[in-house]
Amino acid sequence: MSARSAAAPRACKVAVIGGSGLYDMPGLARRRELRLRTPFGAPSGPVVLGELSGVPCAFLARHGRGHALLPGEINNRANIWALKSLGAEQVLSLSAVGSLKESLAPRDFVFPDQLVDETKGRAATFFGGGLVAHVAFDRPFCAEAAGLLQAQARSLGLRAHLGATLVCIEGPAFSTKAESEYHRRQGYDLVGMTACPEAKLAREAELCYAQAALVTDYDCWKEGEEVSSGKVAEHLAANVANAQRLVAAAVPELAARNRRCRCASALAGALFTDPSRIPAAAARRLGLLVGRYLKK
Repeated sequence: MSARSAAAPRACKVAVIGGSGLYDMPGLARRRELRLRTPFGAPSGPVVLGELSGVPCAFLARHGRGHALLPGEINNRANIWALKSLGAEQVLSLSAVGSLKESLAPRDFVFPDQLVDETKGRAATFFGGGLVAHVAFDRPFCAEAAGLLQAQARSLGLRAHLGATLVCIEGPAFSTKAESEYHRRQGYDLVGMTACPEAKLAREAELCYAQAALVTDYDCWKEGEEVSSGKVAEHLAANVANAQRLVAAAVPELAARNRRCRCASALAGALFTDPSRIPAAAARRLGLLVGRYLKK
């Protein structure tokens, strides 16, 4: 089934991308699954459509069901394109992360505001093939959406922090001790493996993108608290129920907000190619993103 031709409602303004441990949304009512195709291939799995508190919502498991995809194997372009094609305007990303600061403890929720990309070789743009765009990315996360999410998290009694710098590493191995200490010296707060290029692609798609970073460990810098799969799984399991509570509370609030941020017009002024020289094939392929600008 094509993402463009699917008989899915285009009023699904909020999408949730679930990370490690979050492969489904049990509270999603009137649910149905769509297996979509995009110009960039297939997403990580079926997109689940349904309603939370009567609000249309889409859900996609980033690593696929059963956690079948490494961070570097995720088809981020297909994932973001599929959600955009279903009418999504805002994306809530849920991701497991390691903490580089004593004050950000396992089982805390953090809503970062800055991002450092240390990934290698991942497809990080929709553009190319004769159509060039350079979006502003000085503020990689939507501040308005992040603030709303933190307020909702605190109202649920969760330890929630607003503002942090997340460094995205390639993985799939966890950091070496030297890497962990290096990242701490750089002043970074969190380390994860999936925010890039997901956040960059969301900006190119003019989506509001905010991440709920679920702390599972202290990476490997803290003596006696070295990261391991067992510890990560333990803390992650404890976080899953709280993450689902946050999603249920936040989705209606996100859907009700009026987007006044720059995310909604990120491509305005970002297209560098002379319109008269854009290949017809590129214009068609990226029409979902650029159609409204090329018509002017």
